[in-house]
Amino acid sequence: MSRHDEFFKERLKKVEALQKAGINPYPQESVRTHTAAQLQKQHKALLPEHTVKAHVAIVGRLMAFRDLGKIAFGTVRDGTGTIQIVLQEPNTPAKVSAFTKTSIDTGDIINVEGTIFRTKRGELSIEVHSLTLLSKSLASLPDKWHGLEDKEERYRKRYVDLLMNPDVKKTFETRATILGTLRSYLQEEGFLEVETPALQSIYGGASATPFKTHLNALDISLYLSISPELYLKRLVVGGYERVFTICKNFRNEGIDRQHNPEFTMMEYYAAYKTYEYHMTLTEELFKRLKKALALEDEIDYQGKKISLKLPFKRVTFRDLMLKEADIDIDKVNTYEKLKAEIQGKGLRDVDIRTCTHYGALLDELYKRVVRPSIIQPTFLTHYPVEMIALAKRNAQDQSKINSVQLIIDGAEIMKAYDELNDPLDQEARLKEQAELLKEGSADAMPMDTDFIDALKLGLPPTAGYGMGIDRITMLLTNSPSIRDVIFFPFMKPEVVETKKESKEEKKDGRADRKK
Repeated sequence: MSRHDEFFKERLKKVEALQKAGINPYPQESVRTHTAAQLQKQHKALLPEHTVKAHVAIVGRLMAFRDLGKIAFGTVRDGTGTIQIVLQEPNTPAKVSAFTKTSIDTGDIINVEGTIFRTKRGELSIEVHSLTLLSKSLASLPDKWHGLEDKEERYRKRYVDLLMNPDVKKTFETRATILGTLRSYLQEEGFLEVETPALQSIYGGASATPFKTHLNALDISLYLSISPELYLKRLVVGGYERVFTICKNFRNEGIDRQHNPEFTMMEYYAAYKTYEYHMTLTEELFKRLKKALALEDEIDYQGKKISLKLPFKRVTFRDLMLKEADIDIDKVNTYEKLKAEIQGKGLRDVDIRTCTHYGALLDELYKRVVRPSIIQPTFLTHYPVEMIALAKRNAQDQSKINSVQLIIDGAEIMKAYDELNDPLDQEARLKEQAELLKEGSADAMPMDTDFIDALKLGLPPTAGYGMGIDRITMLLTNSPSIRDVIFFPFMKPEVVETKKESKEEKKDGRADRKK
C-alpha cells in the first residue's frame, strides 16, 4: 500500500467517526466577520501581549498545526492571506481543544471564532473559543518546507500550486489587472465588447493549422477558431465602428515556452483609423499598465533589463532584415531568390523544407534569425504583402503593407495593420491562399465567400489589432513560460500504471507475441 493510500484511509476513518458522532464533515453554513487581511490591517498597531475583546470569526484552510500540550498553534489561510490561531488553557474550552487535536488535520477547511491578541513574539493571533469543521481534506498537502516544486506537477495540479505558492496567485491577480485595464481603456475609447463564434464552419483570420471537430446534429465538420478577425470585420461592415473581443483562440501547432494550443487574445477593429493609431494606443496602454501595476520605467525580465520608457523604437521590416540577416527583401523578392540567399549564407536554423512559398519562407527567416535580436520594445512596421493576406497595401509601395508589430525580447506582443477592404484584391488573395492549402500548406486559409460578400457591401477604412494576453502577462510578471500565466495549460496526459506485471504475466505476454 502506498503512502497516499494509507493517508487516505486514515482520513476516511476520521470522516466515518465524525459521521457516527453526528457531525457533518461537509456542512454548508459558516460564519465570517473578517478576512485574514482585514484583521492584519485593522490590528496592525496592536502591541504584544495585548488582547482585543471584540469577537471575530474567520474561515480558511488549516495550513499548519503544532500541538505543544497546554497550548497549540495553527496557521489558517483564506483568499486574502494567513493568520495564526492559538488554543490555550483555560480560555479555549477543553471540548474545543480535544475536537481540534483529534478530528482536525492540516488541509481541512475550518471556521474559527474567538478574540484577537498579539503574542509575545509579535504574531497577530486568534484565541480560539470555538472551531467548526467545514470541509474534511482526504488528501495530503505537500511538505510545508518544500511546497510543490516539480514544474510539471505544478502545472498539472494547479489547485495545489495555488495553495502552496502564494506568488502564483499574485501572477494571476496581475493578469486580471491587465485585462481590467485593457477593457477599461478600450471602453473609454468608445469600443463595444462583443463575442464571436469559437466553432466555425470556415476558419480564417490567421496563418495557422486549426483543430477540426464534427457537429453531429447537422453532420458537418467544424473548426475551433484560430482568430475572431473575419467576424469582427463583418460587424464593422454592419455598422459598429469600434468593436473588440477578448477570446480564446485554438491552433493545432507546436507547444513551447511561448505557445499553448489554447491561448487568449484581445482583438479590436476601429473604422476610420490607420495603423499609426495602433502604436499610439499601445503606448498609452503601457502607460496605464505601469500605473496600475506600480511598475518602473525599467523592469526585469528573465535576467534582462527591459525599458518601458516611451516612446518605443520604430523600424521597418526591410531595414531590420538588412541589419540582422544582410538580405534586402526589395531585391530578394521571390521564393527561389530567398531560398538561395538563405542557403548561401548558411542560415541552418531556417527550415526551408516546411516552407512552400515566399511569404512562409520569409516568415520562417524572420522568426528564426531576425526577431530574436529584438530585446527592447520595438514597433516593426511595413511587412511584405506576402506575409499577411488580410492587410492593405501601402499606397507608396505596393509590395508592402501598412502593418505594425510590437516585439519585446524576441516575442510578438501585438500585431496590427490597416485592413484590406478592396473585395476584389481580398478575393484574389484568398483564392491564392486556398490554392496553397490544396498544395499542402497547413497554415494557409480557405476561401470564405461569405466574408467576400460582406466586403462587397463596403468595409470602411479600418485598422485591426491583436494583442496576446498571455505574452504581455509573461512580460509584466517576469514569468519564463506561457504555462506560468495560464491557470490550466495543456499537459500531456499522465500515464498511470495500475499494477505491475508479475513475472508469469510478462512470460505469458512474450509467449503471445511469439504466436
